[in-house]
Amino acid sequence: MSVVNYIYFILVGFGVLFSFLRILLGPTSADRVAALDTLNVVLTGTIVFLALVFNNGLYLDIALVYGLLSFIETVVISRFLEGKK
Repeated sequence: MSVVNYIYFILVGFGVLFSFLRILLGPTSADRVAALDTLNVVLTGTIVFLALVFNNGLYLDIALVYGLLSFIETVVISRFLEGKK
C-alpha cells in the first residue's frame, strides 16, 4: 500500500471517530440520525476505496447493498422519530 492509502485510512478513521462521538453525545435525536447517516456514507466510500485497492469488483456490489440498506435505515429511523412527536 502506498502512502496515499495510509493517509486516506487515517482521515477516514478520524471521520468515523467524530461521527461516532456525535452519535454518543448528540444533544438531539436528529443530530444522532444525521451522524449515523454520515457514518454510513463514510463506510460506503471506504468499501468502494477497498474495491479500488484490492482491484476486486465484488466490493462494489457490497457497497451498493450496504448503501441501500443504510438509506432504508435512515428513512425508517427518521419516520419513527417524526411520528414520536
